[in-house]
Amino acid sequence: MNRKKQRLSALKLYETLYAQYGPQGWWPGRTRAEIIIGAILTQNTAWINVEKAIANLRRHRALNFETLRKIPRAQIAEWIRPAGYFNQKTGYLKAFVQMLHRDCDGSLNRLFKLETPALRKKLLAVKGTGPETADSILLYAAKRPVFVVDAYTRRFLAAHGYKKTAAASYDSVAAFFTAQLPEDVQLFNEYHALIVRRAKAQKRTRAE
Repeated sequence: MNRKKQRLSALKLYETLYAQYGPQGWWPGRTRAEIIIGAILTQNTAWINVEKAIANLRRHRALNFETLRKIPRAQIAEWIRPAGYFNQKTGYLKAFVQMLHRDCDGSLNRLFKLETPALRKKLLAVKGTGPETADSILLYAAKRPVFVVDAYTRRFLAAHGYKKTAAASYDSVAAFFTAQLPEDVQLFNEYHALIVRRAKAQKRTRAE
């Protein structure tokens, strides 16, 4: 008689990944502003391209929101060109900066005083900031215990027997993890990074 393979819990999946790959030290960013800018720029592109755009902004001392607020859009677009969709992403950066300046006098500390639900709602109201980008900002910059869901996450779940969950809404997939895990920022950070690491390792294996 055939028996279905027992599916591992979200916590067991994490423990398996951690044992295999160890700590990842993600998100790469020297400051909260750099993390937020990176979260916006990484939409629809590989991180290696974002790194080039970040390097350009750092070279021109533009990895801060006050500078980005004052610099013309055309100049920002030129600097972030390696990240792709540069005109669109310039608009997204400007939208975030404008919100921060208008509502929080340019202060991330003031913005991050909001409770997590209110902060997420405010981020989602910013043009170009969808759930994945908002949750990346919440987790990595604001240090809130939210789970970031991306295409890697969905493929990871599907590969481990959770095909229906993987095809569900963004919030449903996030809830799958948060319902089974302790509210631990570092754990959520590592989990997302480990899923990405595994996906990249599998991609390299298939290419060989």
